[in-house]
Amino acid sequence: MRRALATIAGLAVASLALVGCTGLPGPAQTPDTTSQVDVFTSWSSGAGKLGLDSLVKVFARQYPRVAFVDVAASSGAGSNPAAALAALLQADKPPDSFQAPAGAGLGDYVAAGRLQDLSTFYSDSGLDDVLPASLLARLTVGGSIYSVPVAIHRVNMVWASAALLHKAGIDPRAAPADLNAWLADLARLKHSGVTAPLAVAAAGGQVQLFENVLLAVLGPSDYQALWNGSIGFDTPAVARAIDYYGRLLAFTAPAGAEQDWRAAVDLLIAGDAAYTVTGDWAPIEFTASGQTYDSDYTAWPTPGTAGAFDFSADSFTLPVGAAHPDAALQWLHTVSSDAGQKVLTLLTSSIPARTDVAPDDYPLYQQGAIAAFAADPIVSSLAYGAAVPTSWLTDITTALGQYVTTRDAEVLQAALVQAQQSGLGR
Repeated sequence: MRRALATIAGLAVASLALVGCTGLPGPAQTPDTTSQVDVFTSWSSGAGKLGLDSLVKVFARQYPRVAFVDVAASSGAGSNPAAALAALLQADKPPDSFQAPAGAGLGDYVAAGRLQDLSTFYSDSGLDDVLPASLLARLTVGGSIYSVPVAIHRVNMVWASAALLHKAGIDPRAAPADLNAWLADLARLKHSGVTAPLAVAAAGGQVQLFENVLLAVLGPSDYQALWNGSIGFDTPAVARAIDYYGRLLAFTAPAGAEQDWRAAVDLLIAGDAAYTVTGDWAPIEFTASGQTYDSDYTAWPTPGTAGAFDFSADSFTLPVGAAHPDAALQWLHTVSSDAGQKVLTLLTSSIPARTDVAPDDYPLYQQGAIAAFAADPIVSSLAYGAAVPTSWLTDITTALGQYVTTRDAEVLQAALVQAQQSGLGR
């Protein structure tokens, strides 16, 4: 996961006022409700851990009397934080806040009664004034908002190897106009000797590529309409998207060759692939390998999706039954503050959810992403939990995995129709 609180003093005053007026359920105020905050995150290593540590330092400055407890670290969540969090919730021992996708991906938690409504927190904190209106719409589940985004990622992005594109006579800074033009460039790269020009990570990477193709074919409005059911997956437009998806997969390595996004990016770094579609966490891997944006590699919106911002967000919640609800609200104030969002996003190649954070201190790519986030219609990422609840996403992921092997378009479309009907309870 991804505000109108200008100073640390202002944050403290606002927090104290909020505790008395939000009406959020929780234990009666006692000294213990603000003595510590137990937070569960998946940021256990790399840039995510560095960003979390910096965010915790901001929290310590803003609320020096509240101890921050990293629940995931202290509970030994290890390599499967999702399972560890599920176990805590199942045992009715929720942390005071936990990291989660923003938007419809929280639907299962909401349906189970696990999360408190934060709509009043938004209005009292001024977040309604500093988040884009289309983001607020994407964050809303059943008329309410249940998490606070601290970092935003754009996931309709193609990352390109400048060297391989130059070698094939393709300008890496000139994005193809549409999917047909991109397919022509992929064919050109293959003719130049690149065996698999498009690197696609397994499972989530396959879903992300497909959602990008859906967005390119349907446009932002109709793409978003798929998730509320006002447009069905049985339409000719979805059939066209499946056709484009299959044609793109013809330029990839065998299924499962790239197990995650890092492996896909590494193929670009090694000169074995020209493109990959992934979120804008990709620069972390490029930078670690000594590559420079707009020189060794470049990026542009997936052809056909320019003018839309397909978002995923790192966000934090307030669970029902939190032991320290007042401290949790203070944590959410830090998460939503300009200071908190800036230190985290600078380290994680993401951008603030707030539109009032000055972009000047950010690298070139992030400056462009900040401008697009403020100007373009925002749509919800399927692959990264913003568009649909987990159960629906699982059905789509399974269907796409089967399609990668069978290439049976009719079976895939039928499975997508069934997944939509199940996801909407029809």
